[in-house]
Amino acid sequence: MKELDILAIGAHPDDVEIGAAGTLLLASKRGEKVGILDLTYAELSSNGTVERRQEEAAAADQILGSTARYNFGFPDRGLEKVREDAISRVVDLIRETRPRVVLAPYWQDRHPDHESVSRIVREAVFSSGIRKYSANLSLPAYRPSKLLYYFINSTVKPDVVVDITDVYEGKMNVLRCYRSQFEQEADSVATPLNNGYLESVTYRERLFGQESGVMYAEGFVSAVPYVLDRL
Repeated sequence: MKELDILAIGAHPDDVEIGAAGTLLLASKRGEKVGILDLTYAELSSNGTVERRQEEAAAADQILGSTARYNFGFPDRGLEKVREDAISRVVDLIRETRPRVVLAPYWQDRHPDHESVSRIVREAVFSSGIRKYSANLSLPAYRPSKLLYYFINSTVKPDVVVDITDVYEGKMNVLRCYRSQFEQEADSVATPLNNGYLESVTYRERLFGQESGVMYAEGFVSAVPYVLDRL
């Protein structure tokens, strides 16, 4: 198992990319190791198949330069039923990969799975630093230095933004890999994702950029204050 600089976690393949593909692209370009964990295969998605979604995720990874991608195969729309197992598995992965930063979905979202993952990751990050936590005791305790929350469907004022202007087109190319989700095809049913969703992502990143004095930015929320040694 490779150690990572950033571990980004989502419920479904494409969640992480919607909220943080630009940030991950920048990290990869700096030579940092980034990994993505999807907790489910999104088997209940209205469009596409599990097999196609995995192909799309692999194509996205090629652009992102991901070091590793994991999928725990928990049930789509059933994360609360496997909550404790999910926390334990995420703790193990954090201890194995020892990321400096963990990214999770913002805790308020129209999709309940995104909210479930947010809670699962928060508990896992905390428990991963407890030496006697009963996950895999062969792995030493480790707690990432930062846990930040990215946006999928909801938007609030971010605590921190990352200037993604230089990689904005790259981010959009990553999202376009998920054609089954974001494009209307012959056998597609209409969903919020294939009805102008990518345009709304562009608007959000442009808004965060305008507020920050750059062209495009991804926003993140922190549940705890940052500590600075100077301004």
